Amino acid sequence: MRLGGNPINHSMLYGGVLERVLLPLGDLALGTAFTANLKAWRAIQWLPAQTLGRLQEDNLRRLLTHASTKVPFYREREIHSSQDVRSWLRRFPVITKRDVKDRIDDFIAGRKDGLVNVTSSGSSGIQGSVYMSKVEQSNVRAIMVLWWEWAGYRLGEPIVQTGMTLNRGWVKSLKDFFLRTDYRSAFELDERVISALLQGLRRRPRPMLLGYASSLYLIAQVARALRFDDIRLRSVVSWGDKMFDHYRRTIEAQFGTAVHDTYGCTEGFMIAAQCPAQRYHITSPQTHVELLDDDFREVAPGELGHVVVTRLDNYSMPLIRYYLGDLAIKEPANVSCPCGRNLPLLRSVVGRDTDIVRTASGKRMIVHFFTAIFEQVPEIQQFQVVQRDLHGMEIAFIPDRGFHQGVLGRVEQAIHDHLQERFPIRFREVAQIPPTPSGKPQIVQSFLEPPVALG
Repeated sequence: MRLGGNPINHSMLYGGVLERVLLPLGDLALGTAFTANLKAWRAIQWLPAQTLGRLQEDNLRRLLTHASTKVPFYREREIHSSQDVRSWLRRFPVITKRDVKDRIDDFIAGRKDGLVNVTSSGSSGIQGSVYMSKVEQSNVRAIMVLWWEWAGYRLGEPIVQTGMTLNRGWVKSLKDFFLRTDYRSAFELDERVISALLQGLRRRPRPMLLGYASSLYLIAQVARALRFDDIRLRSVVSWGDKMFDHYRRTIEAQFGTAVHDTYGCTEGFMIAAQCPAQRYHITSPQTHVELLDDDFREVAPGELGHVVVTRLDNYSMPLIRYYLGDLAIKEPANVSCPCGRNLPLLRSVVGRDTDIVRTASGKRMIVHFFTAIFEQVPEIQQFQVVQRDLHGMEIAFIPDRGFHQGVLGRVEQAIHDHLQERFPIRFREVAQIPPTPSGKPQIVQSFLEPPVALG
């Protein structure tokens, strides 16, 4: 599959018309500001580090002032301001999805009339919900497209996208039409559907594939099994669920490309994305990121912490110090990126705190701990780790060709060797491992209470 020549020139011409004429007309008709926001973000990403720091502080101070005077949930707490805006921020309580769900109207500044309600899939167990204006929502979409541009996207180019929205509605259908998006439901990606998609890519090449990490991995697996080895992509952009190392290797090898992972959530926090140099840049003017230990203290760069975020551009329903249930590691402030952007860096996004197995002695096993071991065990087709208390774990598994009981002993020994502790393991053979309600796989499932006491 070749990229270049007339198709690309046609796309560039269409992209110019799209950005200068069609999208501004759409903003005017819908009351949005996508085009202006995208143009602004294209400039913001190249600002000097000090300027970006001041911009984030100014945005944070304005938001805290607004929330303290206009939002009932925060107003009733009478949080005293401070000249040091980060000290002021730390006086605000850490909030959870449950807090917001229980008192959602108290988080809204003014009336809900005319606001857009956005809800998450609820794969963490509690569905997240937030209200925002059309302009605030268009800023989220502008940042998303900016992230796509980091991966090589150009407005007007035809793309393939997977997602969870079964009913696209007229606005999203128009978006798909004008942005030349072949949208496929991630719920319906069986081998037959993926084969038809790949055949379509052979007939009508598209440079980029975007969507949920697990769905992209599934497409790559089917492409490999059915020998669609002639399909090459400029890049792949992932979001939604965890981009595991073996997902990335499979996708990149199959399509001869690089995967650019993004990290955000449905509530409008556009947290970070991978640039051309594959580093995670934090969108600091839009989202303030804190990484906290179990006692709500900021962890040092290089240390694992709970992700707590504040969205700086949603005045309709400010969510301040919002606990995501994720774990991540920041880079030190003096670490630079060869891409030239001065936005701060995340070293890695480890996953959800319910994706961590903990021992009574205080050790932690992240998802990658297990995937690294099971990648070396071809006799097991699929596995899931479940923890219900600190005194052991259960591993459900589906056997594959060549399986025998000695394989389980090998796995147990590898876990104990890496952990350097004899942690009780119970194996359970199953015929199927169900996905989460959102359709995403969950390799580790912990039923322990989060180690932080939220309230």
